[in-house]
Amino acid sequence: MKDLKNYIEKNQERFLNELFELIRIPSISAKSEHKEDMVKAANQLKKSLLEAGVDKAEVMPSKGNPVVYAEKIIDPKAPTVIVYGHYDVMPAEPFELWKSPPFEPEIRDGKIWARGADDDKGQSFMHIKAFEYLVKTNQLSCNVKFMIEGEEEIGSPNLGPWCAENKELLKGDIILVSDTGMIAPDIPSITTGLRGLSYWQVEVTGPNRDLHSGLFGGAVANPINVLCNMIAQMQDEKGRITIPGFYDNVVDVSAEERELLGRAPFNLDNYKAAIDIAEVSGEEGYTTSERTGIRPSFDVCGIWGGYQGEGAKTVLPSQAFAKISTRLVPNQDNEKIAILFKEHFESIAPKSVKVVVTPLHGGQGYMCPIDLPAYKAAEKAYTQVFGKRPVPVRSGGSIPIISTFEEILGIKSVLMGFGLESDAIHSPNENYPIFNFLKGIETIPYFYKYFAEIMKK
Repeated sequence: MKDLKNYIEKNQERFLNELFELIRIPSISAKSEHKEDMVKAANQLKKSLLEAGVDKAEVMPSKGNPVVYAEKIIDPKAPTVIVYGHYDVMPAEPFELWKSPPFEPEIRDGKIWARGADDDKGQSFMHIKAFEYLVKTNQLSCNVKFMIEGEEEIGSPNLGPWCAENKELLKGDIILVSDTGMIAPDIPSITTGLRGLSYWQVEVTGPNRDLHSGLFGGAVANPINVLCNMIAQMQDEKGRITIPGFYDNVVDVSAEERELLGRAPFNLDNYKAAIDIAEVSGEEGYTTSERTGIRPSFDVCGIWGGYQGEGAKTVLPSQAFAKISTRLVPNQDNEKIAILFKEHFESIAPKSVKVVVTPLHGGQGYMCPIDLPAYKAAEKAYTQVFGKRPVPVRSGGSIPIISTFEEILGIKSVLMGFGLESDAIHSPNENYPIFNFLKGIETIPYFYKYFAEIMKK
């Protein structure tokens, strides 16, 4: 890769300024009031892709937010890489916890601070700039297609149908994704597994109106109390999820594979210190890394009801609500789990309340074989840039659309992430180290080089 480092150094300020233009657009897919921002962000990406050297770029409609599609075909016989990313971001609340405005990117301590700095505008933008370098220096060895969506943070509900409608357009050999992370700045890793996801909202209703807690307390079921009690029943004292049939398709990882996974560097004291907790928690018999990588989990993501204003109001509320998710391991079917949870949660409700469970979204888990040609190319690319082989890891996170790609398009994905746990994605003060951003731009061109070489053999 001739002059790669020089190209990055020479254009670093421009790269960051262009990324900041994209970050400033509050493309929050979860909020309908940002519909125009979604279109604006898509058009901004189209502009960046055209300037980087694609042959064509389009903002294509879907049943939801638009999909940005672009391509450069150098040779019909050359391997084709489909780059996937997403331009939508999580809501930024609570705003008061941000040290700088979430949609006004700021550089502090060698990091970009903003919503979307890492997830996934920063990581997606690395691919555009890496592609730009390869085009401008006439070193592109693969056909490249970009597919950047605007609904990943809400479960990609419309990208699957869009892919099915555009299967001919999306013919390729591998899908390249940067929406995951590295173990540490100096320890590259490739994500070989993603957990699946099922997500619901539950509603518990008691009396037909809010009641005086003195006149009715102790005689009428309090929906918040009932909801908390029901949630407490969802896990036993060993941290196992109590939904009947939940573990039917969970495959126990062998002792040999657990030993290999255990070789990934991990310091429990540093882990606890980083998030300011005194002790970890989880399913009995598994390490912290195993709990987030090879085992399912159950979490309440939000809970509310009753009076929450200033001061006291002695009220027995009429309703209580919660948002609940489970992370699933490969072989667990998210649609089956969604049904099992709904049936079980409604069955344990006392007659004193009415319970409604509404599925919100979900997706399957994913596994990437380490003998895949694209994995080998990614491994060589990281080794070239970082001077050490990347560690294969299983991520606790979910990217539901990845398994959908395999199902609809018949194409595997390789997950070359450059984020860090400390980047605080989905949280206030999301950030992305400039070091990682630039290392991504440096590493990705080598992936194309080695993938083309491996595919020729």
